[in-house]
Amino acid sequence: MTLLIQYTLLFASVLMLVALGGCFSEHSGVINIGLEGIMVFGALGGALALRYLPDGSAAVIVILASVLAAMAAGILYSMLLAVAAINFKADQTLVGTAMNLMGVAAATVLVKALNTAENPNNPSATIAYGSARKSFLIAEGMEFSWLTLLAVVLLVLAWFVLYKTKFGLRLQSCGEHPQAAASVGISVYKMRYAGVMISGALGGLGGLVYITAAVSEWKFENGVAGFGFLALAVMIFGAWKPFRIALAALLFGLFRSLSNVYTGFPFLEQLNLPGTVYNMMPYIISLIVLILFSKNSAAPKAEGIPYDQGSR
Repeated sequence: MTLLIQYTLLFASVLMLVALGGCFSEHSGVINIGLEGIMVFGALGGALALRYLPDGSAAVIVILASVLAAMAAGILYSMLLAVAAINFKADQTLVGTAMNLMGVAAATVLVKALNTAENPNNPSATIAYGSARKSFLIAEGMEFSWLTLLAVVLLVLAWFVLYKTKFGLRLQSCGEHPQAAASVGISVYKMRYAGVMISGALGGLGGLVYITAAVSEWKFENGVAGFGFLALAVMIFGAWKPFRIALAALLFGLFRSLSNVYTGFPFLEQLNLPGTVYNMMPYIISLIVLILFSKNSAAPKAEGIPYDQGSR
């Protein structure tokens, strides 16, 4: 049971961070389908920081440097969506899909090129960061990550920013009725850029949490196992509201963790189901959620619609 709780919190932290990022983007009016690719690049930025930090660096330096690197990489990659969707008014779904396809491929090429330059006999797409990863844990052998605590802090901060600040209210107005927001002097373009950049930062951080949760190295050819798409389902199930998103993330995290620990529960073992069934469960749940809740969606009314200054 302890292991189940630990894995649930880890997976829920990843899903919550990435879903919150998607929430900010969509509240600004931009659909961010590219969360999967953003997670990969955020993971890449954080992993590189962990790899090249000097041995013996203080834990606070390790955590701060890797978090900032992951968020910066996520923001940088999210700018592809921002420029294409906001400035060029491209189809946001197509751009996000392209970002997902390109994310894993580009990260794999970059890591292989880096490894080959350092060691021609090692053209792998793997980054090792085992010694630095220990700084994320409270003690040896424990699976509680300081990044999980950071995820909870960011959850509260996201709620406060969205509902208790002028910035958050203006951001939401751009996703509901951008023409009305512009009529009172709000820059819709700036607010949408801000929303996409915040989604990039949180998505990148989610990628770092994912790869450092339980391993000491990561092979970027593996991507992030569809967690970006699961985060979208979490966001929809959570009705684009931070605390509901947190509860949805816990539910999805629970189903995802079963694939890791089902052998420790006799009543599950008695079902004689193959492990692949448990691996499929969160994705099956996401399909059910989309079927049940998409028709009565509480999504921002102007999401996915390019802003046109001349329309009313």
